Amino acid sequence: MLPVDFVAQLNSTFPSDRFYTDPVDCYSYAYDNSRKIFPPDAVLFPLTEKEVQSIVLLCNQYEIPLIPRGRGTGTAGGSLPEQGGIALSLERMLEIITVDPANRVIVAEPGVLNQTIQDAAKPHGFFWPPDPSSAAYSSIGGNIATSAGGPHAVKYGTTRDHVLGIKAVTGAGDIIKTGCYTTKGVVGYDLTRLLIGSEGTLAVVTEATLKLTALPASVAGITAYFRDLGSCTSAIVQIMAQPQLPSALEFLDAGALNLIRGRDPDLLPLDSQAMLMIEVDGSVNEIPDAIASILKACQSDGLIDARQVEDTAALWKARKTLSPLLREVAPKKINEDVVVPVDKLPEFLTELARLGEHYQLANVNFGHAGNGNIHVNLLINPDNPDEVQRAEQCLDEIFDHVIQLNGTLSGEHGIGSEKRAFVNKEIDAVTMALMKNIKQLFDPKNILNPGKLFP
Repeated sequence: MLPVDFVAQLNSTFPSDRFYTDPVDCYSYAYDNSRKIFPPDAVLFPLTEKEVQSIVLLCNQYEIPLIPRGRGTGTAGGSLPEQGGIALSLERMLEIITVDPANRVIVAEPGVLNQTIQDAAKPHGFFWPPDPSSAAYSSIGGNIATSAGGPHAVKYGTTRDHVLGIKAVTGAGDIIKTGCYTTKGVVGYDLTRLLIGSEGTLAVVTEATLKLTALPASVAGITAYFRDLGSCTSAIVQIMAQPQLPSALEFLDAGALNLIRGRDPDLLPLDSQAMLMIEVDGSVNEIPDAIASILKACQSDGLIDARQVEDTAALWKARKTLSPLLREVAPKKINEDVVVPVDKLPEFLTELARLGEHYQLANVNFGHAGNGNIHVNLLINPDNPDEVQRAEQCLDEIFDHVIQLNGTLSGEHGIGSEKRAFVNKEIDAVTMALMKNIKQLFDPKNILNPGKLFP
């Protein structure tokens, strides 16, 4: 229950269409793509940086939790109001402030959709490389919060590599400006990269200066089907050893292929147990050599077929149907985006298969193989306590194996609430204490997204 004086002050500042207190209106802001539900006490929709600052200062005064939120597409529970308080929706901060092709820059507010940035950049011959599967719906503020990636991160990197600077309001209510407008700049600490991936626990992003990249002159796609997992993972390692990186390299295991077959039985070879979706880009002259070297890297006794495809858009449309298909067959799934070194993928995927069999769990794996970033999906019945317990034990072993292989627990989804219990597997106590001190410095009263990230 929010204090009466606190609500009165907000009522005097924000019109009713930008300040929700009715539980029915607030319910849409109670969940994200983790499918867990924690209703906020209220929802606020700021339009300006000054409004964000006033909200932060007021929440400090009354020590009210404040949970920054983009479009709620995250899968790790990062925007869940677990302790109630205010859901701070930035979805109405929609201005593209600057489109500057001469300097390859776009400056935008946090509520602007990823796809809107792409549409603004494309007429000038540029794009913004982060391309999560939710690009049509996710905001750049949300992308920044988790350092979102996507298929093309193998060549172009994640959000952290494509933001030059940020304006934000700290948890103490101070307006800060990090980074610069140029691609070179080494004045002071790199607070920009600190804020990217911090999941709204340090500051609320109000403006971002995004670094654009030239659109490639030519793009080509390749599909490769394999009879066994070992041949497929061997091909991944061989492809990534080539001098020219693919712009995307996606892996689908037998479980993922069966999902696609269920929707379109004639789309895939019947005996394929693993598949690669590969994209190369560059100049027109570079493409033929890149295709030839990748097709050569795929050759093995387990290869069924590898060939160039004409329609790369259709290729990615098929790939992006996988998560929705999983929701259809398993309303409850444990979805993890772990990362291991690319040369460790054969060992890791073999271990995943063993653990799935050992714990008798349906397991579907796919993801960005070029980065070693695999989306592990354990499909469970939440009403079966024994199955839930087996899934938890299996997940614990998966994370242990990831760390043993010198990997990381999250590549692009973030930690949020879903993975915080496992963070100390990766981060030692001294480093964790330093991170908590940084949190305290930015947010002394712990009002910003409290309880997230740390176990």
